[in-house]
Amino acid sequence: MATQAKRRRVAGLAGSEDPAPVASFLSWCRRVGLELSPKVAVSRQGTVAGYGMVARESVQPGELLFAVPRAALLSQHTCSISGLLERGGYAGGGGTPRRACGAGWGPNLFVSLRARRAAEPVGMGAAAAGAAARAAGPGLALEPLLCAVARAGPLGAPHVLPQGSLSGALPPARGSCDGLQEPLEEEDDEKEPNSPLMVPAADVLNHLANHNANLEYSPNCLRMVATQPIPKGHEIFNTYGQMANWQLIHMYGFTEPYPDNTDDTADIQMVTVREAALQGTKVEAERLLLYERWDFLCKLEMVGEEGAFVIGREEVLTEEELAMTLKVLCMPAEEFREFKDQDGWGDDKREEDSLTITNIPKLKASWRQLLRDSVLLTLQTYATDLKTEQDLLNSKEVYATLSWREQQALQVRYGQKMILHQLLELTN
Repeated sequence: MATQAKRRRVAGLAGSEDPAPVASFLSWCRRVGLELSPKVAVSRQGTVAGYGMVARESVQPGELLFAVPRAALLSQHTCSISGLLERGGYAGGGGTPRRACGAGWGPNLFVSLRARRAAEPVGMGAAAAGAAARAAGPGLALEPLLCAVARAGPLGAPHVLPQGSLSGALPPARGSCDGLQEPLEEEDDEKEPNSPLMVPAADVLNHLANHNANLEYSPNCLRMVATQPIPKGHEIFNTYGQMANWQLIHMYGFTEPYPDNTDDTADIQMVTVREAALQGTKVEAERLLLYERWDFLCKLEMVGEEGAFVIGREEVLTEEELAMTLKVLCMPAEEFREFKDQDGWGDDKREEDSLTITNIPKLKASWRQLLRDSVLLTLQTYATDLKTEQDLLNSKEVYATLSWREQQALQVRYGQKMILHQLLELTN
């Protein structure tokens, strides 16, 4: 299948046409004690997009690529607008941002500033960048705050990000990771999540689902370590998280061509499953009972009018919700009455009811049929079918005539349709 090459070999590690940004960054690294392995280089050549990091020499799993002292990390507490983020007010604007945005607006604004700045090099534009910023904190009214901060100067200026840091010296990587959250210790699971961090050097790594490097946390520093063999001249990839293509394009402005994104997903709207179940009703009494079943599922908080069942390539991410929905909608009326009287308690999950991808063919026939009908209804919502998308991807000439946005949209649709067609095969 013809898609744009994901990896390109490095013709030479001469750096960018203008070496000043890289030199500035490396100088800053030396000043703050950021140790960059001699086996790696920051370069524009041989990367999937923009600046990235490539291997000067072959790297083996477990080898240290760079170490970032904690003193060099950037967070809402250490950036030069920390006072703005923590005291709940901002210069030039009346009112209190906390009232508009809710608790925890500081970390989300901090991430949003980075998301907005990261979006600019990949052509998302201000409107899309603002959408990405808002997505960093669902329901938070951050746009007024972004505008207030922007009035003080351009995003990425030293008053927002420390002068000489990676974020200030280099344009971000493709999309660039908005922020990393240090995982909590097992005994701290009940605590609030840690605030997001900007990690110099990690910021320049591009994303790949099948990444070959991973960030490790220690008391004194953060260490980027190789997790796979990396041949000389190949790019070093981090991960921005387990993200489907629709999330990548929304948050970072790019997708991974099929089949590279092993974290891709497809949604089946919950109401679509209800619609599929209604197709099997013949009389008004059956339809009323179906709605009663649906209301019961809503009471159990298994479904909602705006919700979706999320299907991955190797797992059902909403397995509990989908399994319960199929069970309740398909069980005999007498069994449902008893189940409802018990409020769903006393239900022993059986192995044959497991909704792992490999177990779907073993489900009850009624479950498989309802799931299949739901998939077929979902596929009808697309303007084109799978073969049309395949023809576009298989023709280099036709694919090249598409705009960048059309190519990215095609990759999103095609990945989703492949997952849905896999479900059709499993439910056949």
